[in-house]
Amino acid sequence: MNDKQLAARDTVAWTGILSDVGLALAKGAFGYLSGSKALMGDAIYSGADAAAKLAGVIPWNPKQGHKYAGSSGSRAGQRNKEPMAAILFSVLILMGGLQIAFSAIRDLTRGHLSAPGQSALVTVLICIVFKEAIFQYQYRYSKKKNDGSHAAYADNHRFSLYTSITVFIGIALAMTGGYFNWHPMLYMDPIAALLTGCLVIRKGYSLITSSVYSKKIQELPSEEAASFIETVQRVHGVIRVEQLKAVEEGSYVNLHVKISVNPRISVMEAQDISECARKLLQHRFVHVGEVQMDVVPYDPGYPYKSNHELVDNDIPTLLQ
Repeated sequence: MNDKQLAARDTVAWTGILSDVGLALAKGAFGYLSGSKALMGDAIYSGADAAAKLAGVIPWNPKQGHKYAGSSGSRAGQRNKEPMAAILFSVLILMGGLQIAFSAIRDLTRGHLSAPGQSALVTVLICIVFKEAIFQYQYRYSKKKNDGSHAAYADNHRFSLYTSITVFIGIALAMTGGYFNWHPMLYMDPIAALLTGCLVIRKGYSLITSSVYSKKIQELPSEEAASFIETVQRVHGVIRVEQLKAVEEGSYVNLHVKISVNPRISVMEAQDISECARKLLQHRFVHVGEVQMDVVPYDPGYPYKSNHELVDNDIPTLLQ
């Protein structure tokens, strides 16, 4: 991947982070002013989104500089530093989720409730629209570049949308209860805050378990690995990609590729071809981590195999 593509990818990633930070500040401010605990819980969830993305984007080893940013060594160093930041952020996320949950339980037990202001409902609607626009921008860019990260965008956005919808319903029902003087409906805002706190705790727990115990490993579907196969086939000397296994490990993808080459070339030439394919994959796809290349001689199979072997075979094939 060239410098322009890398800069564009970083711009997309930082756009999502800064938008989550802005949404967290806006939701927190209007939630405090309107007295909506649910909106404040949604603010913490947006902050948790920003923290989770920040843990995988910040270059935690700045001494290496940008010169070696594309090398496999720098990626390995960044992956070693990434769990430390993820643990720190996950602890903060868990503390925020517990604080919102305890605050909601306290309001529910006391029973002295009031309906949130109209600004809370307007804020959550605007934030949902803004968040959807940012998601569409990131998702379409990732889908266009076919870098495999659009699935992660969709998964994160789904739970963020669930949280915002829960907050919207809770605020709307609480405002309805305040308008019609239905006191039981006023409990919907702290109930929504309690559910939001549980979602925040879930996010923090998933982040800390994936960083402490093991990275979330899953094999990519064949349609997402097709771009890797197409890239390898462009390398001069590669006859066919016999097998390609793409495994998603955290925010990176590790590849195991088996290619076939001309059986008449030397071992050194075969190693050069595999090294060229490995470097091409790591430079074109910035999210590719380790690449294991296996080289085998091309086997055309029957009946071409027998015709192919007849060229250099000195043993007569007919009975004398």
